[in-house]
Amino acid sequence: MQTKKIINDGNRAVDEMLDGVLAAHPRHLRRVDGSPRSVVAVDGPRPGKVGIVVGGGSGHEPTFLGFVGKGLADGCAVGNVFASPPPDPILECAKAVDGGAGVLFQYGNYAGDVMNFDMAAEMAAMEDIECRTVLTTDDVATKDKAKRRGVAGNFFTFKAGGASADMMKSLDEVERIVRKANDQTFSMGVALSPCSLPQTRTPNFQLGEDEMEIGMGIHGEPGVSRGRLAAADRIVDDMVDRIFAEMSPSRGDRVAVLVNSLGSTPLMELYIMNRRVRQRLDDAGLVTHATWVGNYCTSLEMAGASITLHRMDGELQQMLDHPCDCAMFRAG
Repeated sequence: MQTKKIINDGNRAVDEMLDGVLAAHPRHLRRVDGSPRSVVAVDGPRPGKVGIVVGGGSGHEPTFLGFVGKGLADGCAVGNVFASPPPDPILECAKAVDGGAGVLFQYGNYAGDVMNFDMAAEMAAMEDIECRTVLTTDDVATKDKAKRRGVAGNFFTFKAGGASADMMKSLDEVERIVRKANDQTFSMGVALSPCSLPQTRTPNFQLGEDEMEIGMGIHGEPGVSRGRLAAADRIVDDMVDRIFAEMSPSRGDRVAVLVNSLGSTPLMELYIMNRRVRQRLDDAGLVTHATWVGNYCTSLEMAGASITLHRMDGELQQMLDHPCDCAMFRAG
């Protein structure tokens, strides 16, 4: 049986979504002329400012294009559902946001994205635009840190990149700060049901009606444990324990929290999860500086959620608190 979706044609879903996004947010977003999958902020480029280009596959909205705007990303290359954008729209974004101080690429650690962004960087170099890359690798479900996926923690690494660039810091400094933010960002997800692609409208993995899986990726990649659906507090405790095992927090550490829906989990359940997250942080003696709860990095209509903790020193807190104004996110 096919899943129900409000679409016209699965093969046109991404382009029709983009039409709708641009119609809804003309104060923030515009297309690059001649490159329909390249979306940039209307207020750029700014001379002397490092350009920030994010991107990846569609299906994770508001990641990635929702974070384009003043004080955050300057451009977004849009791929097909769960597929990397090819090099050309990435290059067009880089050209459109280049203010003469270089461009930083930020995206999750997936092989297709790495290959295509690297190709775009080589093409940009031929046009005298220096491009560097910082991958987000926040998903602690993968033991090997170099192979970790970038999931909802993109929220914090993009915020650090956008803020530091908006402060007119050099490319060296922006890169340093984003790497630091990535090193201090830790995520874990749980899936209760699969998503389905617009083209097929069939589940992209199987999960029993009474099952959950801890550590699922945002494209349905296998997690680290599967079992019967548990109560919210037990689920959160399992996720937080795994994050703490990697993070090794100390009493007095200051953190920001993101409790993120993977698409179809409602706010009521996310707030129930956040209640337990706060209890665990308080018990551990951690100081919660800020909390976000909602849809920030989704996986189409997958049921489930992720928890991300972002540990901050004074510099990273300054980046988090710096104002930004994007189509789907605003701070400060």
